[in-house]
Amino acid sequence: MGMFVISKRYNGEYKFVFTSRKGKTIFTSISCKQKSDCEMMIAAIRDNIALFAFTKNGNLARKFFFRLSKGGLVLATSRKYSTELSLKKGINEIMLYVERAEILDFSEDETVFPPADEVFI
Repeated sequence: MGMFVISKRYNGEYKFVFTSRKGKTIFTSISCKQKSDCEMMIAAIRDNIALFAFTKNGNLARKFFFRLSKGGLVLATSRKYSTELSLKKGINEIMLYVERAEILDFSEDETVFPPADEVFI
């Protein structure tokens, strides 16, 4: 199952990524000033993925990617894929798992794992 992961950028703004069931990033959102904006975009994507457009692109290096948009506003850009087939698989993964995707929030605390001296064996 896919997963949305909310985090902070170095400039203090928020973003989220959608990852595959294997943990690979499929797309990364635009920057948001408020975490609530990320949460609203995630809810909209989860609830109404059919209303969003996937615009497929390629570059001179023969890498393929897509942009996720709604009403002409680009909300996210995918990672680079080496083939059009893998790009299609990335989009299919979104369509299959986005409605059931969990949300992880790593934006509040930089220390996700405890220091080694606090781990009990």
